[in-house]
Amino acid sequence: MPDIRLIVGLGNPGPEYHNTRHNAGATFVENLASYFNIPMKYEAKFFGFTGRGLIEGKDVRLLIPTTFMNKSGQSVGAMCTFYKILPDELMVAFDELDFEPGIAKFKVGGSSSQNGIRDIVRCLANQKDFLRLRIGIGHPGHKGQVTGHVLGRAKPDEQAQIDEVIDEAVRCVPILLKDGLTSAQHRLHSFTATPKK
Repeated sequence: MPDIRLIVGLGNPGPEYHNTRHNAGATFVENLASYFNIPMKYEAKFFGFTGRGLIEGKDVRLLIPTTFMNKSGQSVGAMCTFYKILPDELMVAFDELDFEPGIAKFKVGGSSSQNGIRDIVRCLANQKDFLRLRIGIGHPGHKGQVTGHVLGRAKPDEQAQIDEVIDEAVRCVPILLKDGLTSAQHRLHSFTATPKK
């Protein structure tokens, strides 16, 4: 797998969506930028906040789109086009209904019902083979409750688990860049956040 050159965190813009379940990907990139002291700034041409820094000696760009989730491809596509970043040099972090809070996994390609991922695939000319970081937020149990669930804030105990696994995922990024995907998967996929009581 080629080096990752762009790491994207998905979410919705505005204070009303900050720290909602749907913004787990954006929170991951915020934490990643903080951990590696990478300053983020708004760039209108990329429709989002961007940063650039070295992680494990690798030149990596960060992006948090300020489009709404279902228009994420506008931001990601603009940056990939401008810097000639190929799909297999891209990693996208996002919330995953199919995993419980406290679980996160790396995956390359595949289908997804997540609106941001679907729009990115569309804007990359249906190229699906980019790396995804799926951050578990749990499923409400009924399809009709999904919108309210993802746009709402997690209960404190669940949020603590989400925060814990995001922190672990941040620590796996240097492993990913230095030792490769398999090593990063081995560490992250064996991690489960401690349930809080």
